[in-house]
Amino acid sequence: MWIERQSDRRLSVIVAIAAGVWGLYWLPLRAVESHGVANAWSVALFSACPIAVLIPYFLFFGRNQFRRLREIALIGIFTGTGISFYAIGLVESGVVRATMLFYLTPVWSTLIGYFWLSERFNPGRIAAIVFGLAGLYLLLSERDTELAPLNVGDLFALFSGAAWGLGAACLKKWPEIPVPATACVQFAAAALVSALAAAVIFSDPFPSAQAIILAIPVAFIPAALILLPSVLIIFRVSKLLFPGRVGILMMSEVLVVIFSAWILIPEEKLTAWQWVGACLIISSGLVDVFSTISRRR
Repeated sequence: MWIERQSDRRLSVIVAIAAGVWGLYWLPLRAVESHGVANAWSVALFSACPIAVLIPYFLFFGRNQFRRLREIALIGIFTGTGISFYAIGLVESGVVRATMLFYLTPVWSTLIGYFWLSERFNPGRIAAIVFGLAGLYLLLSERDTELAPLNVGDLFALFSGAAWGLGAACLKKWPEIPVPATACVQFAAAALVSALAAAVIFSDPFPSAQAIILAIPVAFIPAALILLPSVLIIFRVSKLLFPGRVGILMMSEVLVVIFSAWILIPEEKLTAWQWVGACLIISSGLVDVFSTISRRR
C-alpha cells in the first residue's frame, strides 16, 4: 500500500492532519442540527453515512475480514460508543469542555490497563491520573458559566473517554484485527447507540422525512469523504509508527478544537481556572505518552 512506503516524518504529518480533522467534527454536527435533525439524532445520521461507503467495499473486496468477529465486535462497539458519547457531548455541552472531558482517556486507560491487561502503575501514569482528575475538578468547579457545574452533555463526554479507553485496550490486545472491518462496526455501533440515546434518554422526536432528506448531503460529505478516511488512516498509521509519537500527534485535535471554537463560537468562554483545568488534562495525556516512551526505551 501507498501508506507503508512513506517515511516516518511523512506518516507523522499524515496522522497529525487526520487527527486535526476530528477537531472540526462539531461543525458538520451542528450544521445537520440546523436542518432539523436535532441533538443525538444528528449523531446517529452522521455515524450511519460512512457505512454506506464501507458496505460495497466489503461486498467486493473484504468478505474475509470478519473472520474474527468477536474481537472486531468488541473493538467496534467500544470505540463506536466512545465516538457516539463524545459527539452527544459536543451537541449537548460546550465544544471545548466536551473535548477536554474526552481527553481524560489516559486516566481510564491506566485503570483499564491495570485491571485488565495486568499493567503496573508507574510514576508517569500516577502523575497522569493526578493531573487529569485535578483538571476535571477545575474544569467543572466554576459556577459562573452557563454550562457549569455539570450537565448531561458533560457526562456523555466524560464516559466517552472510558469507552474509547476500552476500545484502545482491545486494539492493544489484538493489533492484527483488520482496520476496515473495525471501522464499519465502529460506525454502526455509534449510529445505534446515538439513536437509542435520542429515543430513550432524551425522548427526542424522530426527525421528519423532509429534515432527513435535507440533512443527508450535509452529513454524508464530511462523514464519508473526510472523517471516515481519517479514521482508517489513524488506525493504519498507529500500527506503523511508535505509539508514543502517535499519542502526541493526535493532540492536534485539541488545538483545532480550541482555535475553531474560539473563532467561531465567541459566546463559549471558559474562565481562567477552567483553562488551567483544560491545560492539566492535556498535560495528563502528554505525561502518559512520555512515560510510555520512557518505559519502552
